[in-house]
Amino acid sequence: MPQYTTNFSERTVKYEDLLSDFKELLKRNGLKFTIQREVILEMLYNSDEYLTPEALHQLIIQKRPELKAGIATIYRTLSLLEDSDMVTSLSFGAQGKKYELGAKDHHDHIICTECGEITEFVDEEIETRQHLITTELGFKMSDHSMQIYGICKQCQKH
Repeated sequence: MPQYTTNFSERTVKYEDLLSDFKELLKRNGLKFTIQREVILEMLYNSDEYLTPEALHQLIIQKRPELKAGIATIYRTLSLLEDSDMVTSLSFGAQGKKYELGAKDHHDHIICTECGEITEFVDEEIETRQHLITTELGFKMSDHSMQIYGICKQCQKH
């Protein structure tokens, strides 16, 4: 029976280091560092969920109502963070993207097409096979992403 690990919440990067990288990213792109942008990063860092831009917007309104963080700022900031590999996204077609901070160890995803639940996992046997396959084909792998789509246990009951 293969051994696998699920549901990671450990961050591999300290928030202070991530914030420093973010400030440098903004500077390189000629953008100002604002409290709104910092809160977007902070909310992503502290979340154990994958967030849509709209869910992130609602979270900011709920936790920091005094901020005027518009949805356009959230979209632009997420795009910048994704382009720099500080966040990753999973596409849900017409439902849009869900984002997670890229500050966790490598993992793959099982995604429920009914409720949208995302389960993270690592299977060393799969990881080993991927490296063997790329080596056999003379391909130098730099990264990979696995997403398995289906229906979770809860949704199968309905």
